[in-house]
Amino acid sequence: MRSTALHVGFAFVAMGGWAAFANRDHGAGAVLLAFVVQGALSGLITLVMKRGLEAGHARLSGLSARLAPPLISCTLVAALLYGVHTAASTPEVIRTIALPWTVSTLYAFIYVASLERVR
Repeated sequence: MRSTALHVGFAFVAMGGWAAFANRDHGAGAVLLAFVVQGALSGLITLVMKRGLEAGHARLSGLSARLAPPLISCTLVAALLYGVHTAASTPEVIRTIALPWTVSTLYAFIYVASLERVR
């Protein structure tokens, strides 16, 4: 369960699968495109987000430490997901990014809260 590769692989398959489902009405090409693009983005986000939240939390204190890192994270993730899917011409951009963005945002707030408890 601590394997980074396992977490990245799971994110790729789970969120890529969601993207494929969200674009199912647009043909096999759109389904495959959405799967690969979202899978790659989710893997990358999984790889980078935890460390970014830890670094931001360590540099701040008080309410700023609890709110700024997850708010920055959810904003950057939204911009990345929207921008890349728009550039890739994913047909259902909002449907495609809704679940991955929600999951990553919830993770960011929960993880930072757990860091705060340890502090």
